[in-house]
Amino acid sequence: MGRAAFLGWLLAAGVASAADQPIQVITLDRKEPVVYEKDIEPILRAKCTVCHSGKELKGKFDAGSYAGVMKGSGKGPVVIPGKSAESPLIQYVGKTRKPFMPPKDEEPLTPKELALLKLWIDQGAKPPSAVTEKPPVKLSTLPKNIHPVHAVALTPNSSEVIVGRGHQLHVFEVNSGKHLRTLVDPELKEQAAHRSLVESLAVSPDGKWLASGSFQEVLVWDLPAGTIKHRLTGFAHNVMALAFAPKNNLLACGGGAPTEDGELKIYDVTSGALVRQIMNAHSDTIYGVSFNADGKWLASCGADKFVKVHEVATGQHVRSLEGHTHHVLDVAWRSDGKLLASAGADNTIKVWDFETGEQRRTINGHGKQVTRLVFVGQSPQIVTTSGDHTLRMWNVDNGSTVRQFGSVGDFLYAVSASPDGKLVVAGGHDGIARIYDGTNGKLLRELKPPEPAAPPTTK
Repeated sequence: MGRAAFLGWLLAAGVASAADQPIQVITLDRKEPVVYEKDIEPILRAKCTVCHSGKELKGKFDAGSYAGVMKGSGKGPVVIPGKSAESPLIQYVGKTRKPFMPPKDEEPLTPKELALLKLWIDQGAKPPSAVTEKPPVKLSTLPKNIHPVHAVALTPNSSEVIVGRGHQLHVFEVNSGKHLRTLVDPELKEQAAHRSLVESLAVSPDGKWLASGSFQEVLVWDLPAGTIKHRLTGFAHNVMALAFAPKNNLLACGGGAPTEDGELKIYDVTSGALVRQIMNAHSDTIYGVSFNADGKWLASCGADKFVKVHEVATGQHVRSLEGHTHHVLDVAWRSDGKLLASAGADNTIKVWDFETGEQRRTINGHGKQVTRLVFVGQSPQIVTTSGDHTLRMWNVDNGSTVRQFGSVGDFLYAVSASPDGKLVVAGGHDGIARIYDGTNGKLLRELKPPEPAAPPTTK
């Protein structure tokens, strides 16, 4: 072993050793009782529920609820009321008994957090004292200088592109870049599509419907007419992802409040009826959804670091794909349904074999989080956007870079591509959507905010 290699090994060994050291034991100077929902639940949510809640119950331990914590794991109780030193939970998270928790690549408990857990157990591991209700969220008027492009969508014939800029929806002609119309919710006083930011967009395969997701709602628009067909409400938080099935007029919606179970719902856009809600799909916010080519499977991904696949007809969980070390921000199927690609806040793109559930490869190259990705038609190519200001095209079959479109000088959030790969549209924090030639990476035109309509004149 060379000197450099040895030093690298020694450093890695030192880091690993430090990560395995017991958490420092401290005594809290605290007179008031420990309250589960105030003191303990936030610790479990932050440090445990990624692997121990919803359908991801490693060791058959559910840290997502008081009942689950007290039930214990597949090996028995992990909390012994009144006896913190004998409680396996304290031994695991305190790193005095294997398996050490959380795993090495996760942030360990602080001495204060460990002390709070011990004190709670020594005080009898009491249940939540009351059911707490969240105060309703009241949205204020969106500031005029807040206008990021969080979502873009090309129509199926690639003649128009819809840009979600701030709380506005603008429709542009692709060939000329001309602003065609602005979609407006007539129930709003301001000329806007939503009260809050447009977080997601999807156009139906026949080009008839446009779905736009925002805070606690999805609007289904008759796109040719520019009018609202359905108003889908009842969401807990932002609707971060939308996808139309290739047939049956089904629309998948993904989102959810941070640190709570993600929301995954399927609607019939013809009637506006909720077809299916897939419970416990993810233990945190869902950021991406995608139907496979025949509409049988629905893939989703989220802040819990997982890609999941469910059967559309039944909602049954089919497969979990694990490998990202941070939030998974988007997911898409290759046209043949054999591979999926996912975009991570860990700066990587991962390619998965659906049949085996194994990871085919990891594609590196972006310097910051990979925010969105889309497959180009039936090809093995994907286009990605990133917080590193770049738009890139990759081949998932071999992991190679096909094309880099250059830096735009600001954080990129959104991407759409025509089926033939000739057009790519991207949008970001600067509020500008850009249309590129997908065959050579050349910038064709910039779609800037249209001039505000002049107020009507009075006689």
